[in-house]
Amino acid sequence: MDGILTGSAIRRAWRSARKAVLPPHVFESPTGRRVYDNRHTRLTKWLNDGIPPAQVAEWAGNSVPALLATYARCVEGQLPDLKRRLEAAGDLTELPDAH
Repeated sequence: MDGILTGSAIRRAWRSARKAVLPPHVFESPTGRRVYDNRHTRLTKWLNDGIPPAQVAEWAGNSVPALLATYARCVEGQLPDLKRRLEAAGDLTELPDAH
């Protein structure tokens, strides 16, 4: 083999690394259980922090439509700030509360 690892080898190494550095309650939680979970968490955080989707998509190596198809439902907590910005610009006098 030319240094290519199997998925099971990567999963075992990832589990061992998590167990070595995480407190037991975090290790047992779903946080970072799969390597992909770290990517998902990072992209969701960037979007929730207000980084424009086009920039997040570029960093992630995705198109904006592909990014938003997966992560649009993960974005939360931005509505109050967006409402303040729109009202300050005079674009809207009042927005309904969204849940």
